[in-house]
Amino acid sequence: MSRRCELTGKGPMTGNNVSHANNKTKRRFLPNLNDVTLQSEVLGRGIKLRISAAALRSVDHRGGLDAFLAKAKDEELSANALKVKKEIAKAQAAAA
Repeated sequence: MSRRCELTGKGPMTGNNVSHANNKTKRRFLPNLNDVTLQSEVLGRGIKLRISAAALRSVDHRGGLDAFLAKAKDEELSANALKVKKEIAKAQAAAA
């Protein structure tokens, strides 16, 4: 399982551990990923995703998964999230 957010594309970053003696050793900063089930109002079901805590706050701020995916750039989304975005767009077009 990759350490990458499925909605924002946020992944590991690198940096240094710096000791009191100012010795520097490489380290990784991993994103705070959580397995969540987000509800889609248009599809009427839950979608399981592995997203960062910051992305979860962004989804809530934008008004749910459907609104978030509508504004999201396709290159940032995972294959699974992109598939869900297309399903939502298709369901909205059929409803209208």
